[in-house]
Amino acid sequence: MTLTVAVIALTTFLLSAAGTGIVLAWLRRREILDHPNERSSHNLPTPRGGGLAVTPVVAAMLILTAFVAPGYSTILAAGALILMAVSWLDDREGLPPLPRFLLQAAIIAATLIAMPAAGLVFQGLLPFWADRLLTALGWLWFVNLTNFMDGIDGITGIETAAIGVGIALIGDHSAAQAMGVAAAGLGFLVWNWHPARIFLGDSGSIPLGFVLGGLLIQLATDGHLAAALILPGYYIADASITLLWRLKDGEKIWQAHRRHFYQRAVQGGKSHSQVSLAILAANLGLIGCAWITAIGQTGLGSGLAVAVVAGLLALLGHWAKGKPA
Repeated sequence: MTLTVAVIALTTFLLSAAGTGIVLAWLRRREILDHPNERSSHNLPTPRGGGLAVTPVVAAMLILTAFVAPGYSTILAAGALILMAVSWLDDREGLPPLPRFLLQAAIIAATLIAMPAAGLVFQGLLPFWADRLLTALGWLWFVNLTNFMDGIDGITGIETAAIGVGIALIGDHSAAQAMGVAAAGLGFLVWNWHPARIFLGDSGSIPLGFVLGGLLIQLATDGHLAAALILPGYYIADASITLLWRLKDGEKIWQAHRRHFYQRAVQGGKSHSQVSLAILAANLGLIGCAWITAIGQTGLGSGLAVAVVAGLLALLGHWAKGKPA
C-alpha cells in the first residue's frame, strides 16, 4: 500500500505541475489576467485559473483511488468538478453570493447523505441530525475560508500539502486520497511560488476546500476529531477572527479585502515567501500536535496546537506593524 500511495502521489504531482503549465499558456494567450487593485497583494497582472488544471487532476485521482481505498472519493470528485465549473463562471462573469452558497450547501448536503449513517463526526456526542447539521455548516465555512485565505503566493499550495500529509499520516482509510491532494497542491506550487506566474482562482480554491473538508470529515469519523480540527487550525483561526472583525466594522463580508493576518504581514513589509514559510513551519507543528492527539494525548496535543496557532498569529501581527516595503 505504501508503494501504491507513493506512485499515486508522484503521478498526481507531475500531472498537476504539467497541467498548470499548459493552462498557464492558454490563459496568457486568452489574456485572462487578474489585474491588481486596492485589495490585491500583487503588483502585476497575473493569469488566474490554475484550478482548471488542479481540480480535474484531483478529481481523476479521487476516482482512481476509489479502487485502492474505501470511502466516498468518487462523490468528492463529482462535487469538486461541479464547483470548479460554477466557480470558473464566477471568476469570469461574477455571480451573486447567495446562489453560490446555495449550490455549495446542496453539494455538501448530497455528499453527507451519501455517507454511511454510522459515520458520526462528533463520535456520538450529538444526535444524528445535529451531527450532520453541524458538520454541514462547518464544511460550508471551510470551503469558503479556503477561498478567502488564497491571497498571497504559495499559501494555498502549502496549506493543501500540509493538511493532506497530516491526514495521510493519521487517517485509517484515506492515505491515498490525502497524499494525492497534497501532491496536487505541490504541483501547483511549482508555478505559484513567489513571484507567482499563475493564481489558483475560485475554480481551484473552492473545490480544494471542498475536497480537503471531506477528507477531514472522514478523518473525524475514523475517531480523530481533534486531529481534524487541528490540521487546518491556522486557516480556521485567521479566517474566523478576520470575519468577526469585519462584521464588527460593518463591512460586506463577501467582498475581497486585505485584513487577514497573512495579508497584513505582507503589507507590513514581509515578502510572500517569508509569510508562506512561516505558515509552513506552523503547519508542521500542527501535524505534530494532531499526531499527539491521535495516539491518545488529546489534551496535550490540543493545548500545543492552540499555542502554535496563537504564536503564528502573534508573529504575523508583529510583522504587520513593520514599515511597508
